[in-house]
Amino acid sequence: MTQHEMEHLWDEHIRHEFVTKDVEATMATMVEDPSVHNVPVNTGGTGKAQVRAFYRDVFIGSWPDDLQMTTTNRVYGCDQLVEEIHARFTHTNRMDWFLPGVPATHRVVEVDFVVIVQFRDGKLACERIYWDQATVLRQVGLPSIVGCEVGSGTTDCAPPTAY
Repeated sequence: MTQHEMEHLWDEHIRHEFVTKDVEATMATMVEDPSVHNVPVNTGGTGKAQVRAFYRDVFIGSWPDDLQMTTTNRVYGCDQLVEEIHARFTHTNRMDWFLPGVPATHRVVEVDFVVIVQFRDGKLACERIYWDQATVLRQVGLPSIVGCEVGSGTTDCAPPTAY
């Protein structure tokens, strides 16, 4: 695929995920055996049925209404692209693909994503998404669960309690 073709297809895919929120239109941009892997929390799916269920039941529609996303960098290679995205939102919805099992905390989250997209036969074949989960957990107030306290913009972690 040319750079222009990859860019056009990726932008269409993202539009269906975040603007139209149309699962079937999103799936139409993908090969018959796609995979999506959110690496820090091991969510997503492999194969059309799993990816469709992931988009329908977990991902599309989970984003809060105040989501702001900015692409900070996009690099193209042979049948792949890598995109860096800065996102800001208030955690008002349950987002099990991103914070499994965590109810809405109503805290502001700012996070940088790195998305690696591979193409095959003119469609998206694979998405791998990375982000710093420790930073996300700190922002939603969860480090206290793992022995850390958040205050004044710093995190002080106590050593584990002896058993």
